[in-house]
Amino acid sequence: MPGTDPLLLDEISLLLVWTAVAIYVLAFFAYAIDLARRSDLALKAKDEVVARELVTAGGGGVIGGSAGSSASGTASAQPRYLWARLGTVLTALGFVFHLVATVLRGVAAGRVPWSNMYEFALTGLLLIIAVYLVVLTRFDLRFLGSLMTGLAVLLLGGATLAFHVEVVPLADPLKSVWLVVHVFVASLATALFALAFGLSVVQLIQTRRERKLAEAPADAATTRSFLRTVPNADALESLAYRFAIVGFIFWTFTLIAGSIWANDAWGRFWGFDTKEVWTFVIWVLYAGYIHARATRGWRGTRSAWLSIIGFTAVLFNFTIVNVFFKGLHAYSGLTT
Repeated sequence: MPGTDPLLLDEISLLLVWTAVAIYVLAFFAYAIDLARRSDLALKAKDEVVARELVTAGGGGVIGGSAGSSASGTASAQPRYLWARLGTVLTALGFVFHLVATVLRGVAAGRVPWSNMYEFALTGLLLIIAVYLVVLTRFDLRFLGSLMTGLAVLLLGGATLAFHVEVVPLADPLKSVWLVVHVFVASLATALFALAFGLSVVQLIQTRRERKLAEAPADAATTRSFLRTVPNADALESLAYRFAIVGFIFWTFTLIAGSIWANDAWGRFWGFDTKEVWTFVIWVLYAGYIHARATRGWRGTRSAWLSIIGFTAVLFNFTIVNVFFKGLHAYSGLTT
């Protein structure tokens, strides 16, 4: 935007960020209400199915009914998660404000909006929400809505409060096409790891429930939990594994691209800089997770914990390493 004050654009961007955070908060509560109501809806749907089966078995008049009425009856037994739909709509709305805020930050800076910690958080969390919304078109993962939007609220709000800095020119080593490729791919890998993390957390909770029900099968018909409407632990583990594999591919590219960029900027591919080491540590953790998951003895709870530890390392790399460990990758933008 020629003639537009970058400071004004950044102020508008910041306002839109806080608007997105507020909408994500509303989405979080909508998803939370959905989880609270799911157990009752699931029990009600099951009771309707049981009642229909009893009537069908005992009454010839019902058996003689039309196929259409039977189909409509089956459809009516399916629980309708209206609060989950509302949460998804609010998440999409928050994403729009988040996207515009990110674009305006980039326009104000005259470059891609991911050259410091604040901008990386802005873009990284945008991709997390984007990946979540895209995946919803194929898999019904709305039970992860509270976790995804909660993550967005905490990290986006926290990053804006702690890491926001004024727009400044790029440091010389960042003036490279690799800034566009390397950081964006790393952000996309982080988004996929976040989704795998959420699935692994739910997997652990579902595994605990399944063990309790195995010990007391009689409780299965009366237990009240949103986990009744969630896939079983094995399905959750399989889906988390698939997302982690794709994320791992992107992270591998991130590691390779970072080495090439380091050679262009500093004349060496590897120098045991703190950031480089932690990027490799994360790669090793996810490589171990994928290998362990492929080995029958490490499926289940142990592989889920590896997925969770891997994402924890990603967050550690972004926060603690960037702030407290000094090195060649000192591009946080913070003055302290």
